[in-house]
Amino acid sequence: MHNLQSFEVADMKIHRIVEQELGTRSAYSFLAGLTSDILGKNRHWMEPLALLPGTDDLAFCFQSYVVRTPHHTILIDSCIGNDKPRPLRPGWHLKHDDTFMKTLGAAGLRVEDIDFVLCTHLHADHIGWNTRLQDGRWVPTFPNARYLISKKELAFWTGKHAEKPIECIADSVLPIIEHQKADLVAASHELNDHVRLLPTPGHTIDHFSVLLGKGQDHAVMAGDLIHSPLQARYPSLCASVDLDHAQAAHTRRQFLERLCDTPTLCCTSHFPSPSVGTVARWNKGFRFVPYATR
Repeated sequence: MHNLQSFEVADMKIHRIVEQELGTRSAYSFLAGLTSDILGKNRHWMEPLALLPGTDDLAFCFQSYVVRTPHHTILIDSCIGNDKPRPLRPGWHLKHDDTFMKTLGAAGLRVEDIDFVLCTHLHADHIGWNTRLQDGRWVPTFPNARYLISKKELAFWTGKHAEKPIECIADSVLPIIEHQKADLVAASHELNDHVRLLPTPGHTIDHFSVLLGKGQDHAVMAGDLIHSPLQARYPSLCASVDLDHAQAAHTRRQFLERLCDTPTLCCTSHFPSPSVGTVARWNKGFRFVPYATR
């Protein structure tokens, strides 16, 4: 697995910046309502990439995307990060490696080159590189960037944080606010003629996806509205961590209907490599058709 994959679509270049590949979770604990019958019927096409052979474990990738438009260089979600206290996730806890930064460099980019960081939502594995540890303090990793965060999403999580401290809010969100690097926006915000936000709530209270392309949707960054290709075939299957299961299922079906049988590339956050593809009809659900990146 190469940690960098790049491809061109219309007048944009998209880079996958992979921080960790093949994280695993039990399909039954991660997908609410999953039955052995459903998993058994789909094992033949899910193995070996989406389901580890001979197990019931879903495979996950943790990654960011960098999009270079004619106007800006944009990071969409900042993945896991280094030095972050995440005691419930051993693979993330106080992690200290150069994978993310080396992969960014392989794309020909420095942290100073990022103009915008778009936070689809505020879960720990999507905001980790928002900040880095410098002299014992959390500072913005991307010094020239504006960080776009949903105003409603921020209010929800800072409210929760005030009730009981949340590590990722303390180390990866509040320092961005304190350094006056944040632009608080609606989930329907339009950044420019190439970049538009699409409200896709359910996984979190004001999760958004990102539509890319001038005049049409050439690509879309899905964020966490879908975690596994199995959820494309069965959009009603929700991640156990979804805030509102009914809303998440509705959002997911609407999203997949929008993309179905179009050339729009769907760039997922957690699908195993290649993680990017198109959406086709499959009976009452949908099929994710991988796109051959290079």
